[in-house]
Amino acid sequence: MPSERESGTARDQKVVLLKPRGFCAGVVRAIGVVRLALERYGAPVYVRKEIVHNRHVVEELRRAGAVFVEELDEVPAGARVIFSAHGVSPAVREGARRRGLGVIDATCPLVTKVHLEAVRYACQRFTIVLIGHQDHDEVIGTLGEAPECTVVVNSVEEVDRLEPPDPERICYLTQTTLSLDETSDIVARLAERFPAIQGPRAQDICYATQNRQRAVKAAASRCDLLLVVGSQNSSNSKRLVEVARRSGLEAHLVDDAGEVEAGWCAPVQTVGVTAGASAPENLVRELVESLRKHGFEHVEEMALEEEDVRFALPPHLESASSRAGTPSS
Repeated sequence: MPSERESGTARDQKVVLLKPRGFCAGVVRAIGVVRLALERYGAPVYVRKEIVHNRHVVEELRRAGAVFVEELDEVPAGARVIFSAHGVSPAVREGARRRGLGVIDATCPLVTKVHLEAVRYACQRFTIVLIGHQDHDEVIGTLGEAPECTVVVNSVEEVDRLEPPDPERICYLTQTTLSLDETSDIVARLAERFPAIQGPRAQDICYATQNRQRAVKAAASRCDLLLVVGSQNSSNSKRLVEVARRSGLEAHLVDDAGEVEAGWCAPVQTVGVTAGASAPENLVRELVESLRKHGFEHVEEMALEEEDVRFALPPHLESASSRAGTPSS
C-alpha cells in the first residue's frame, strides 16, 4: 500500500463504498445450510465443490468441520453431502442416490429456476443456447439437464457459428452471474440470426449481479480506481472488474486487503470499493481500514438501492434454524 506522502494529502483522499455489495440471498442461504448442518449433525459434513466461490468462506467452514470434495466418490457411502449454491446435474443427483448419500441441497433458487427452464424447453424439443462459461460449476450443472440439445456460447462469434437443426425451435438461457452488457450483445445477435428464438420469462441473471454491476457503473465517474473484493474463481466478482474497465475506470480484483499493490493507489484521490456476491463484509471492512491507514481517511457510502431478498432454508434445516435462533436468510 502507498504511504500518505506518496499518494497526496489525507484530506484529499477518500473511499467510496458501493452499496449493494457482498453477500446475496443465495450465498447467505448456502453458507447457512453448511453451518446449520454442522450444528445439527456434527462434523464432518461433506460439501461437493466449494459451497460458494470465496476462498475465505471455504476456509472458515473447513475449520468448522466441513469437508470439501470435488466428486461424490470421495464421500464415504451413506454419509451426508451438501450440494453447492451453483447446482448440480441430474447425473450427480443419481450418483448420490446410488451411493446412499444423505443429500442437503444448497442450490440457489435462482439457479434452480434456470434448471427448470432447461427441462421445460428440452421437453418441447428445443435447441437450448446456454449463455455462459463452459467450465463454470453452474453451467456444468445446467448443461447436465439436457446435454443432447444444449450448446454453450460465450460470445457473439460463437453465436455466428450456431447451426440448430430447427431454427424455429430454439431458445436461450443464461448463467446467473454474467455481465449484463455482454449478455445483451449475445442475445441481440441471437435474435438477429433466429427471429423465432424464445427466452426466459424472467431475467436469468440474478438480481444481485445486476445491482452490483449497476452500482459500479453509477460510481465510475466519481472514482479513480475500483477495488473489487472477491476470489479469482468468482464469476460475478470478475464481471464487476470488467464492467468498471468498460466504463473507463481502472479496476482490480483482490481476495483481501493484502493483495492491494502500492502502485495502484499512488496516484489516486478516490478509491471505490465493492464486493462480489460471495465475499463477506468483514473483508470489505478490513480493506477500508487498510486504506484509512494509508491516507484514505474519509469514507462515504454510495447506495444505489436496498436489497431485501430472502430465501428459505431446506425444510429439514428450518427447525434447526429456529432452535438455534439463526435467521433463515
